[in-house]
Parts: sequence; C-alpha cells; structure tokens
Amino acid sequence: MNKDQVDGLEMKIAFQEDLLQKLDDAVFAQQQQILLLEDQVRVLSEQLQQIATARPEAMSAVDERPPHY
Repeated sequence: MNKDQVDGLEMKIAFQEDLLQKLDDAVFAQQQQILLLEDQVRVLSEQLQQIATARPEAMSAVDERPPHY
C-alpha cells in the first residue's frame, strides 16, 4: 500500500467514526424523548382513570353517539 491509499483509508475511517458518533447521539436523543413521552402518556392515563372513577357521568358523554347518527 502506498501513502495515498493509507491516507484515503484513514480519512474514510475518520468520517465513519464521526458519522457513527452522530448516529449514536441521535439514537440517545430519541430514546430520551421516547422515555419522556411514555411518562406523559402514563400520567395522562392515570389522570383519565381518576376522572372516570370520580365522575363516571363525565365519561359516559365520551361514549355517546352524536345526534346526527
């Protein structure tokens, strides 16, 4: 292998390492966002369950068919 080939391979490796780090950062950020969204869905679900338990008449309106049916 000559020097130009080695330099080319080193450059490719450097770009691949940079890309891999960017992809890793993106996956980490997405996982953090997924965890946050899961927590929000859990809290909303608990709140909805509390409302349904405390005021069953409020939830019956949700299941009613609109008058135009």
